[in-house]
Amino acid sequence: MRKLEHIAEQIRKSFDARTTARDHALAQARQLTRACSLAIRAVHRDDAETMNAQLSEARQLADTLRDSLASHPDLYYAGYTQDALKEFVEANVTCALIRSEPLQTPEELVVEPATYLNGLAEVVGELRRRTLDILRHGYSAEAERLLGYMDDIYSVMVTMDYPDAITNGLRRQTDLARGIIEKTRGDITFSLRGEHLEQAIGELIAQLNGEQAQGREGSVRKSKGSQ
Repeated sequence: MRKLEHIAEQIRKSFDARTTARDHALAQARQLTRACSLAIRAVHRDDAETMNAQLSEARQLADTLRDSLASHPDLYYAGYTQDALKEFVEANVTCALIRSEPLQTPEELVVEPATYLNGLAEVVGELRRRTLDILRHGYSAEAERLLGYMDDIYSVMVTMDYPDAITNGLRRQTDLARGIIEKTRGDITFSLRGEHLEQAIGELIAQLNGEQAQGREGSVRKSKGSQ
């Protein structure tokens, strides 16, 4: 049975190598996810310096992750790896759209098409977060701009009518995005109506003040005339 022992030993070596690669990939994926999260937090705070630093680090981590799994395609296409790369897409696209910069392509980010689309779906939630931050200070055309991006993303996602095995569950993400967009549209509409109401009240107050002033002037003239 020496041959069987030899076969078993070769299998152990293969498993050891894959286990080591998997452990390294998990650690890199966690680091990549953290860098992407920090980049998104920075862009919401308008901290361009930190954002660029974290995006640069995320790029390096994504490249390292891909290179380390070049000989282990099964691990590269595993859920945790693609989830980390999805976060990489989300961070880059979110930062680009908020700052009105060019949108990166899947080729530029070096990610799979399904991973790119799922990352794009996550961007909708971040744009809603940005929109709500804006609306706290009142209606702004910037909120409309971001809503337009959200609509554009949804318009693309809804056309990807392919099995979940191909898109990695994009259909569910599309349904979630639709709900987020409709809530955001309602928030913007409510804010806009509130602004119109404030303007109307302001105009009415100004008109009443003007009429009162005219009334006082008239009373003064009558009083002088009677004297």
